[in-house]
Amino acid sequence: MRRRTLIGGAAFGGLAGAAALAYRSAPAFWRQFAHELRRPIHPPPARPDPKRWPDRGLHAAWIGHATVLLKIDGFTILTDPAFSPRVGLNLGLATLGLKRLVAPALGLDELPPIDLVLVSHAHMDHLDIPSLRALEGRGTSVIMASKTSDLARAERYASLRELAWGERARVGPAEIRAFEVNHWGARMRTDTWRGYNGYLIETAGRRLVFAGDTALTGTFRQLRNSRAIDLAIMPIGAYNPWIRVHCTPEQAWQMGNDAGAERILPVHHRTFSLSREPLPEPLDRLYAATRGDIQRIAVDRIGGEVHLS
Repeated sequence: MRRRTLIGGAAFGGLAGAAALAYRSAPAFWRQFAHELRRPIHPPPARPDPKRWPDRGLHAAWIGHATVLLKIDGFTILTDPAFSPRVGLNLGLATLGLKRLVAPALGLDELPPIDLVLVSHAHMDHLDIPSLRALEGRGTSVIMASKTSDLARAERYASLRELAWGERARVGPAEIRAFEVNHWGARMRTDTWRGYNGYLIETAGRRLVFAGDTALTGTFRQLRNSRAIDLAIMPIGAYNPWIRVHCTPEQAWQMGNDAGAERILPVHHRTFSLSREPLPEPLDRLYAATRGDIQRIAVDRIGGEVHLS
């Protein structure tokens, strides 16, 4: 649904006219929206305890969807923060968008101080404006894809920088490099000029990948070098019928292997109803893809933690 269409309908035809026009534009969305009004949001199956994480080593917890809390030798990173009950177009009194299936494993008020927020692209399930605003602070830096910083209030962070493919930025002990993935960046239908990234995170002792959202691509091979990837955060859901822009679990496993990842942290499943595959299917297929090497799957439930010394 285009923002221009919605605003125009409200201005000239009143709310009733806007609602009728919106329904004709996206009837499937509105049927799902009405169904979700009656559905509860379930509690997370596990709750991490970052207060117990030491300042040495690599620690990670899957908060839900593409949101992962990382602590690398005391430096904290949060990926694609989405904590709202719904992600979508905020109209003030309500948000038009998808409702969570499962609540975040931690609330915003339960997070440790965040040193760096990574935002892969502007899709509403990855760039949730209320969550970004709740994380504003002089101690927090933000890295976003190119041509997306207009969606954040840059002056309220320690720093905010956009990265295009191949560009790098240093925040504290971490060097972040944006790399090309196989996706798209438009938030609405018309802003197709927005960028979209995967990120390589490197410190003196660690290498991590945050893939954001991607279909199958060979670009992960370019991340491999003599130092292994300790952890690759890979999306595994929303491939049916969106295979052109979302990878299958088998493809996520392949791309993690292409990068030389020792462990895979699967995300982008079990949090929102984005596609047609059954809810358990992405993780089941990922386990099958390991061919018995299941110890390389770092986390398999929302709220799960992994700790690497």
